[in-house]
Amino acid sequence: MNVAVALRVLSTASWFLALAVIVLAIVRAGRNQPFKAAGSLVVGAVVVALLLTVVSAGLVFIQPEERGVVISAVDPDGYRDTPLEPGLHWIIPFAENVVIYPISRQTYTMSIASSEGSVEGDDSIFARTADGQEVLVDASVIFAIDPVKVVDVHIQWQNRYTDDLIRPLVRGVIRDAASQYGIEEIVSSKRIEMTEGVRAEIETKLAENGLILVDYVLRNITFSEEYAASVEQKQIAEQQAQQAKFVVEQRKQEAEQARQTAQGQADARVIAAKGDAEARLINAEAEAKALGLIAAALQDNPDLITYQYVMKLAPGIQVMLVPSDNPYLLPLPTLTPGTQP
Repeated sequence: MNVAVALRVLSTASWFLALAVIVLAIVRAGRNQPFKAAGSLVVGAVVVALLLTVVSAGLVFIQPEERGVVISAVDPDGYRDTPLEPGLHWIIPFAENVVIYPISRQTYTMSIASSEGSVEGDDSIFARTADGQEVLVDASVIFAIDPVKVVDVHIQWQNRYTDDLIRPLVRGVIRDAASQYGIEEIVSSKRIEMTEGVRAEIETKLAENGLILVDYVLRNITFSEEYAASVEQKQIAEQQAQQAKFVVEQRKQEAEQARQTAQGQADARVIAAKGDAEARLINAEAEAKALGLIAAALQDNPDLITYQYVMKLAPGIQVMLVPSDNPYLLPLPTLTPGTQP
C-alpha cells in the first residue's frame, strides 16, 4: 500500500470517526446526558477528516509499469503536457485528477477458438486471396503504450485503443496482405514474406498512434472445406506418385544389383578360365621340359627305359607271356639257340 492510498484510508476513517462523535452527541442529548466535549470532538474530527481528504486528493503514486495523465481544470489545455513518471506526485486537490495507463506489454488475440481470443467466440479474420480462395487467419499482436506518448494516446483513444485501434487495424492489414497472394503462396513459399509485410505495416500504423509493436504472431491459417479437401486429394496423389517413383527406383536398383551380380559371376568365370588356361600352360611347359629331359637321358642310355619297365614289374614274376603275332613292346636281348638265359 503506497502513501496516497494510506492517506485515503485515514481520511475515510476520520470521517467515520467524526460521524460517530456526532451520533454519540445526539444520543446523549436525547437522554438528557450532558456531553461537554462533544463540540470540540466533532470540530476536531471534521478538521482532521478535511485535512486528510485534501492531502490524499493531492497525492498520487505511480507504479513503475504505469504512467499518469493529469487532467487539469486550471491548465488552459485541460491537461498537463508531460505524463507523471513512477513515484509520488502532488497535484492540485479537486482541480486535477490523474488517469493511469499501463506501459507494460499487452496482447490482443483474434482466434477461431472461442476460449483463446480477446473476444469470446470465433474471432478469426476472414480474408480472400488473390485467386479467390477464402481463408481464416488467427493472429496475436503484442504491443505497449509508448511512455513518451501517453498523453497523445489519452487524447486520441483514452482506454479504447484495443477495441477501436488494434482490432480494426490488424484485421484490415491482414485482409489487404492476403489479397496480394495466391492461396498456394500463403500456404508455402510466400507465407514468411506476407507475415513480415503485415508486421511492418502494423508497426508503422501503431507508431503513428502512440503504440509500440513488440511482436506480431501469425498463429494459424484455416482454409475452406472445399480447398482443404482438394489439398488432401493433392497430397494423396503426390504420395502415390512418390510411392510409384520409389517402386520404380527400387526395381531399377534391383535390376542393377542383378546386373552387377551377373557381371561379377561372368568376371569370376573369366578369371577362373584364365587361371585354368595358365595352369594348363604351365603344366604343359613342365611336361615338355620333363619329356625333353627324358629324351636326353634315353639318348645317352637307351636301355634306361627297359630298366624302368622291368622295375615296374612285380618282383615275383618269373614267366611272362607275350603275343606271338605282335612286335615286342621293348627290345629283348638276342638269344642264341642252344643257350640258356
